[in-house]
Amino acid sequence: MQSHTLNAPFPACIRRLFFTLLLSGAVTSVVAQELQPVSAESPTQGLPNVTVLGTGGTIAGTGANRTAMVGYKAATVAIDTLIASIPELNKVANIKTEQIFQVASESMTVDQWLKLAKRVNVLLAQPHVDGIVITHGTDTIEETAYFLDLTVKSHKPVVMVGAMRPSNALSADGPLNLYNAVLLAGSKEAIGKGVLVALNDQINAARDVTKTNTSTTDAFKSTELGVLGYVQGRKVYFYRQSTRKNTLDTEFDISNLAVLPRVDIVYGYADMDSAALDGQVAAGAKGIIHAGVGNGSVAAQMKVPLLAARKKGVIIVRASRVGQGIVARNGEASDDALDFVVADTLNAQKARVLLMLGLTRTTSPQEIQRMFYTY
Repeated sequence: MQSHTLNAPFPACIRRLFFTLLLSGAVTSVVAQELQPVSAESPTQGLPNVTVLGTGGTIAGTGANRTAMVGYKAATVAIDTLIASIPELNKVANIKTEQIFQVASESMTVDQWLKLAKRVNVLLAQPHVDGIVITHGTDTIEETAYFLDLTVKSHKPVVMVGAMRPSNALSADGPLNLYNAVLLAGSKEAIGKGVLVALNDQINAARDVTKTNTSTTDAFKSTELGVLGYVQGRKVYFYRQSTRKNTLDTEFDISNLAVLPRVDIVYGYADMDSAALDGQVAAGAKGIIHAGVGNGSVAAQMKVPLLAARKKGVIIVRASRVGQGIVARNGEASDDALDFVVADTLNAQKARVLLMLGLTRTTSPQEIQRMFYTY
């Protein structure tokens, strides 16, 4: 009986059987891959081209051990490393990556918003880019998302994604969130829907979504108006979309902007005084978001200092700390007489984003009020 070493040739009958099985698909794996190498740089025909921009956050964070769900260090893992850890992505999109920032999102700045929005617009203007995913920390993801929703000049999908657990945690949510975000950004269904936020298998509108929990994986909700849809079984399902103008249909142009006007937030509470407001006006605020109690109510002791700020040219927007509902114009304050603006359903942090952009266009309270009812 003849024996065969690994280096010895196999009999012709064995070789014929092997290649018959190979061609039929019964033999795959390493040998087949070596026979037909595929370059990671070569795009796969038929798949969408998605660019993933990394900005840091928990999704790129690491803990001291796999159970460190708090006290971890955010923004430590490069975007290339995150993508390489999810090989399933290669089956749903041709991916290119860029590391734009590497920060924890509580430290995100307006300057970085401008840089990110300008880069997104450059990329989306390229015909071979079908969609963009942006990895981001969850603390301010809703603000960055809404800023992009107002400044991106394309109907191509832009999807923000993050994670509530660091990348090396037990049951880390980042990999699946990122996989779903790439699916969404490459889908035809997401075209024209505005900037989207994809976490926990859900699709939310940038305008409506907010963080509602400090640590659980279901922290992001559009609590009043509801999710837009879901990602399930490698498919994208939309059930509604926002009626408010966004992206290509907005009036905001940041292409030549280097800075944005300063806008601050004053939080309403029992027995508050004007110390914070006075300091913000003195520091050069061009706009103030007053996150009042209830229906944006203004305490009696705050009316005079707010009116004084308005007389100095500062735009005052009444929002609510409640988190849901319309702030009624001329409801809890005489907005027409005071020359104030109301935030409609925007929370204070998003009202700040819109007011900053609005002030690049006008200082008219009437025009800014129109913007709050439009976007």
